[in-house]
Parts: sequence; structure tokens; C-alpha cells
Amino acid sequence: MMNISKTSKAAGLPVKTVRYYADIGLVAAVQRSDSGYRLYDDTALRKLIFVRRARSFGFSIQACRELLGLYQDTDRTSADVKRIAKARLAEIEQKQRELQSLQNELSHLVQACKGDHRPDCPILDYLA
Repeated sequence: MMNISKTSKAAGLPVKTVRYYADIGLVAAVQRSDSGYRLYDDTALRKLIFVRRARSFGFSIQACRELLGLYQDTDRTSADVKRIAKARLAEIEQKQRELQSLQNELSHLVQACKGDHRPDCPILDYLA
């Protein structure tokens, strides 16, 4: 058993995040010490690492909850996991399209601006 400080360090997460995950029931401490400190075992540590990795892909807390449930379910189907991952991938691709559009617009405005000492500026005109 490890205390929350050692667990957070081993999982690569801030203590505050580990505490938050426990408070929302995502990855709870296995037990509490006599003095009330949260204690975690290797299974809980693996779950915290799993959630950290899932969050690094931008999965929501709810998606992490679903993925964690599937991770623990030996009767799961990979189709269920793939459905969640495909949904996240679609969100990322949509965000990429939005960012590409913003880049194109801003690039055009930057090129249109002479950047000299005169007051007229197509960037400000567009924003106005």
C-alpha cells in the first residue's frame, strides 16, 4: 500500500488530481490509514496510469470512466473500445479542420497587412 503522495508520483499525476479522481469515484483509494490518509495498491496505481494516458489523448472524464470499465471487464468486446476511440478521433479531426481554417484566415490577414508605420491595418479592420 502506498499513500497518496507516493501514488501520485508513481502515476505521474498531481496529488490534487488523484484526490479529485477519488472524490468523483473514478479511481478510489483502496482503504484509509488509521490516521485517515488514503492508501492505494498496485491495481489502483495501474488504473491511475490508465486514466492519465487516456486523458493525454483528450478523453473526457466520462469516456475515461467507460474505458476503465471496459478495461476491467474481461467480457468486453473490442468493438466497444473502438467505438469510444473512434468518437474521440472524430472530435480531434474536427478540431484540426477548425484550426486549419483559422490558420488560413489569419495567414491571409497577416499577409495583407503591410506592417509599416501607417495606421491602416486589414487585421484590425477584419476584427472590427
